[in-house]
Amino acid sequence: MIILGIDPGTACTGWGVIKIVNNTYEFIDCGTIRPKEKKLSLKYNTIFEELMKIVHKYKPEAVSIETQFVYKNPSSAIKISMARAMAILAATQNDIDVFEYTPTRAKQAVTGSGKAPKEAVEKMMYLLLNIRKKISNDAADALSLALCHAHFMNSLLATIL
Repeated sequence: MIILGIDPGTACTGWGVIKIVNNTYEFIDCGTIRPKEKKLSLKYNTIFEELMKIVHKYKPEAVSIETQFVYKNPSSAIKISMARAMAILAATQNDIDVFEYTPTRAKQAVTGSGKAPKEAVEKMMYLLLNIRKKISNDAADALSLALCHAHFMNSLLATIL
């Protein structure tokens, strides 16, 4: 199974692709989408178009995306929600199931602590996926979302079998 993890944002959307093979996880690719446009509607369009390219290239069977987190700034939450919508639209336009996980759950899945700092998540991605290239925090977060879903799928299979 190929899983695409997405950490949405208007300034930077992280993405990561992994493959589950016989209960092990293989790193495929990751990166960031950084729209250069100033106008928000154009940023959203860039996010959607770039994610469509990624979906067509890697053909994931599932998309794992971070759920919305609102703390103090409702304006930022709305903008991130729109970036999330572009990711969900790219998946659904290609008949790919979308699964949502909180940042805490994704961190817990890869570090053992839901309160782990970004640096710990990034370090674990290098270790768990045997990554040999430099990756950004946003791409690491996206990979952690993909791994979180992989863990969920494995635990679901274990309960069925």
